[in-house]
Amino acid sequence: MPKPVHPDRRPAVVAGASSGIGAETARALAAAGFPVALGARRVDKLEELAAEIRDAGGEAFVHALDVASTESVEKFAAAVSAALGDAEIVVCNAGLLAPGGLLDATTDQLAAEFDVNVLGAHRLIRAFGAGMVERQRGDLVFVSSDTAIRARPFMRGYSATKSGLEGLVEALQMELEGSGVRASVVRPGPTWSEMGSDWDADAGAKVLTEWIKWGHARHSHFLKATAIADAITTVVSAPRGVHISPVDVNPEAPLEQQS
Repeated sequence: MPKPVHPDRRPAVVAGASSGIGAETARALAAAGFPVALGARRVDKLEELAAEIRDAGGEAFVHALDVASTESVEKFAAAVSAALGDAEIVVCNAGLLAPGGLLDATTDQLAAEFDVNVLGAHRLIRAFGAGMVERQRGDLVFVSSDTAIRARPFMRGYSATKSGLEGLVEALQMELEGSGVRASVVRPGPTWSEMGSDWDADAGAKVLTEWIKWGHARHSHFLKATAIADAITTVVSAPRGVHISPVDVNPEAPLEQQS
């Protein structure tokens, strides 16, 4: 029996592609030859990114996507299929992060975070996963966080959503065993991105102070989003029969000055 291989054309969906890790992942995948479908709420940002990708010789499709809406996800999936063909890769990257303590957070605020970070990923699984199983191939990639395995204070429900996401994916991996579909977790450490850029300055300072207090910020280096994008590209480019997961991506400490 011949060894299964990837098809020559592998359309890739990137949810949350308007900035940060999502935008860099779209750029990296397009540069590697994957047609990319860009989804996010800020369509104007997606159009700018798509134009950049096309100018560089890549193929890009843009469509509005709100992962907190089942209707939006279903419309997005149908539009991607019509424009690019069956999705071979889905990168679940859309995320919601807000500063604040758990005692001050409302249940509705936490529910909104779970709706995007966990249920949003499940909506994408529902929209694209069945087709992958039927074709016996495909990559589902979930952008998690190092907070999934080591919670951080004053980030409201973020750590809980990411640990919940990883629990979901772990079960999914077992359910997909032998299907030809790979479900992979990429777990970034501290990363410079647009997420958190809209925080109040005092709230942001409090969060960083607490990180230091509990040993979460051993050094000042943060990752660039391109590092996560490169890791995701490596995961989905692995030959069939090879499953890379989980992938921890962390910033290296600065070199110590020698006297």
